[in-house]
Amino acid sequence: MNIRDLKYLVALADTRHFGRAAERTFVSQPTLSAQLKKLEEFLGVALIERRPRKVTLTAVGEHVVERARQVLRGCADIQDLAKAARDPLSGILKIALIPTMGPYLLPLIMARLRKALPNMQLMLYEYQTEALLNALRAGDIDLGILALGVNTTGLDTQSLGQDAFHVAMPHNHRLAKKTAIHREDLVGETVLLLEDGHCLRDQALEICARIHLQEASDFRATSLETLRQMVSGGYGITLMPAMAIQGPFAASKTSVTRPFAPPVPTRVIGSVWRRSSTRLSAISAINAVTTEVLDKRL
Repeated sequence: MNIRDLKYLVALADTRHFGRAAERTFVSQPTLSAQLKKLEEFLGVALIERRPRKVTLTAVGEHVVERARQVLRGCADIQDLAKAARDPLSGILKIALIPTMGPYLLPLIMARLRKALPNMQLMLYEYQTEALLNALRAGDIDLGILALGVNTTGLDTQSLGQDAFHVAMPHNHRLAKKTAIHREDLVGETVLLLEDGHCLRDQALEICARIHLQEASDFRATSLETLRQMVSGGYGITLMPAMAIQGPFAASKTSVTRPFAPPVPTRVIGSVWRRSSTRLSAISAINAVTTEVLDKRL
């Protein structure tokens, strides 16, 4: 049994197709099939159910794949450790952001990150909060940027900045003439929110509960941009984080945003990573750049 064979097995588990698994691992299909057969013979158990046009794993095969993924992650960590020892600020770093931050935060920080880390290749992903944390714990990403206040047990976190909520409303709304919105101004209003799975929805619901806002029962948005368009269309009001109403995302002719009067509800932007990570120098550099940018922009 060797690392190469475990890679073949994991590729087959991911693709459920011998041809695609062979393409992923840069070998011929007969080679991959033969090596997996040898692996089964070595272990003395069947790992794969081979059926016409369909590949499935046996029960023990599923368990072996799970352990194989752990082994391969450990091997990748060893390689990362060696690379980091040679040059801590080079190589590939995988970063994931939640959808309510990615489109707004990345344009603010990417140029600074490229300047600060010229030898590092940043691979960017977008996940909802739970999927992001799962990917981080599984070793699929190195760093996550999200709203803190969620369960990050076993992970290290750092606060990067505060993102204040604003009220977005149609331009002709009764509150549009105000310069700041007091919580009592919103009593009885119906608010448009994101669908389940977005942590911003949970934060907005908490704010709504404190100021007696009611959620629209017939609408759930998939993104902040959908919420923005619904507000512009006159279908209600919503809560927008400050980073989502700046620059090209500023209010349109058909909608306006107003800040809250103190006390201002906010979300905490933070980073999260594995305690066992070998990329701490790079993570620290990214945290520093992001904190500096957010201090100036939010």
